[in-house]
Amino acid sequence: MQISYYIITILAAILASGGLWAILGRFLDKRDSRTKLLLGICHDRLYNLSNMYLKRGSISKDELVNFKRFLAEPYFKLGGNGIVKRFVEEVSKLPIRDDSELVRLETDGDM
Repeated sequence: MQISYYIITILAAILASGGLWAILGRFLDKRDSRTKLLLGICHDRLYNLSNMYLKRGSISKDELVNFKRFLAEPYFKLGGNGIVKRFVEEVSKLPIRDDSELVRLETDGDM
């Protein structure tokens, strides 16, 4: 009984101390800044790729999979906004071309 009383008292003192909450606060602030940075980088990448694909008028299957799976999905899971959602929807509607057609179009200048 005595030991549990002391353990509870010590735990309560630790949780009530300002030092623990300050450390947790700093950790959460850094994590929040990193999340914002990742969102910003991902937003920029999605925006620029969307514009490129829409200007070209088509997308390859591999590009679409990479665009959605590795950029768009994580972006939205981190709390990304709806502006990019509109771009993702527009890119998803583009005609799918195989990579050899895209290479030919880019070298011929028919974009």
